[in-house]
Amino acid sequence: MPRLGFACMYRHPDQRLPAKALDAIERPFNPRTTTLRWLSSAAPEAARAKLLELVQHNLDAQVRLLAYVSELPPMLRMLRLSSDLLPLYSHPSVAPLYRDPAFQALMATGFAAIGSLARDQDIRLSFHPGQYCVLGSDRAEVVENSLAEFEYHADMIRLMGYGLRFQDLKCNVHIAGRLGAEGVRQVWPRLSQVARNVITFENDEKTYGVDDCLSLADLAPVVLDIHHCWIHEGDYIDPHDPRVAQVIDSWRGVRPTMHYSQPPESLQALGFDADSKLTIPALLERVNKRDLYQHSAQMWNDWTNRYALAFLDRFDIMFEAKDKNLATLDFYRRYIESHP
Repeated sequence: MPRLGFACMYRHPDQRLPAKALDAIERPFNPRTTTLRWLSSAAPEAARAKLLELVQHNLDAQVRLLAYVSELPPMLRMLRLSSDLLPLYSHPSVAPLYRDPAFQALMATGFAAIGSLARDQDIRLSFHPGQYCVLGSDRAEVVENSLAEFEYHADMIRLMGYGLRFQDLKCNVHIAGRLGAEGVRQVWPRLSQVARNVITFENDEKTYGVDDCLSLADLAPVVLDIHHCWIHEGDYIDPHDPRVAQVIDSWRGVRPTMHYSQPPESLQALGFDADSKLTIPALLERVNKRDLYQHSAQMWNDWTNRYALAFLDRFDIMFEAKDKNLATLDFYRRYIESHP
């Protein structure tokens, strides 16, 4: 069965509610974080107590979010977990706190509950470390920090009971960095086995496209981002382009995941309607290319949605939209539920 998923945060269906009311509803489902400045300035016991409270909230929030996902139709049971569950986990000055027995016990219990619920309800999980995870950097300190950040995700994955076999959970990164794919290849042996089991490489819109990711397909699967590919190559990749088959092959029998987003709805005010194909040359006459990098709130362009549907027979689709679960649910109702 194909899956449609959303990333990290819960949005309440009635976004017209006052901000305070919305926050009260959404906060129990969504992670919270803190800053290194606050933790460093607080008294040690206050910093420890604050961090422990945040971790407890974040682990509980993920269980609540998974419980919400478990009530959705089976096709919608796919979720990207937040990278902020353990704030500042990989920072050298904070890492010792996470070795405290109270933190260790809380993490063991909390992540085990997340993993158990996901398996019981057949929810496909993933992570996506942020833009500062740059394995292909030419700066040694950036590589060290990036390895620590990726292994932080591997630790969460391990505690949830995943990472035991190839792609039982996806942890996605961009190639990034001046050394690119060759730099990633150089640091590959330094990743733990769990990390190597779960890592995927996604094409970006600026530097490292689909072909660059495919050059690493012997190491890890390729996540095809069709929005990034559209910007990078100047047009949408054909669903039957030979490279799409290579992407699928890189998953070695596991159903591949692709990423899907659209540029902002504000393009409609410039005359780009929801029924027509968005073409790069026409758009660049009216907007800066960087404006196309932004994500829309909902999947507003019908032409692009129908294009994305051409991949659904072979790919699960992770939606990257500002309205999170609401955007995915709206797409499901418009294109799947209404066309059984």
